[in-house]
Amino acid sequence: MSKPKGKHAWTVKVGEKGQIVIPKEAREIFGISPGDTLILLGDEKQGIAIPPKNMFTTFATKIFRDTISEADDE
Repeated sequence: MSKPKGKHAWTVKVGEKGQIVIPKEAREIFGISPGDTLILLGDEKQGIAIPPKNMFTTFATKIFRDTISEADDE
């Protein structure tokens, strides 16, 4: 069975300190380097996501736009 293009899956183990190691292939695909700061998103129903770092601006813009819109509605 072949995987859909651009889709990937890896397994990782959580260490005693709650840390995970991002697999080398994933780091290479997503351009993650030592010292990078990642954003970790969580939804209690859907789970955890670590979006590519170039998506941070998109997420931040949406979060702040929604927050401003909600404040305007009050």
